Amino acid sequence: MARYTGPKSKIARKFGEAIYGPDKYLEKKNYPPGAHGNNRRRKKLSDYGVQLMEKQKAKYTYGMLERQFENLFKKASSKSGITGELLLQFCEARLDNVIYRLGVANSRSAARQLVSHRHVVVNGEVCNIPSRSIKPGDVVGVREKSKSLEVISESLAANSCDSAWLSWNRDKMEGEFMHYPTRDEIPENINEQLIVELYSK
Repeated sequence: MARYTGPKSKIARKFGEAIYGPDKYLEKKNYPPGAHGNNRRRKKLSDYGVQLMEKQKAKYTYGMLERQFENLFKKASSKSGITGELLLQFCEARLDNVIYRLGVANSRSAARQLVSHRHVVVNGEVCNIPSRSIKPGDVVGVREKSKSLEVISESLAANSCDSAWLSWNRDKMEGEFMHYPTRDEIPENINEQLIVELYSK
């Protein structure tokens, strides 16, 4: 399963944003990592560098490696519509992200683990592929024998599904993917136009 397994605080400091959630180290050291810390003089990034950073931030945010992300971009560019917005919609429609948005997991990495350990069902069938694309009308839920798992119960108690494009049934522990989110419904701080410009070179 393709994912980044290195130090997350270092990545968050690189982008200057808590892309993996609350980070106490980022609060203490809100400058890029490196041997010389905040004293190092850094050159101004070129246009290409800015575009590359934005793509990297999106990849780390959604937990994808290069080939997966590039394939999603090709899929988005082949559809009619705004390519950048379609790209983010396809990222949001990944099964691991949907589980995270429903509140079943505290983070996307935790959601990926739940899926790969076969705790999740899609339309009533067990699915262990975190990158699976969910479509409007699909029902995603917790497997019957997994509903008593403490990690899931704690996550549901601490989080709520506040995404307008998803509906959540707490009694059945399942949610419906009603439609692809609009750009306004995607809270991630990503400038998708920079990513489109990078791939268009």
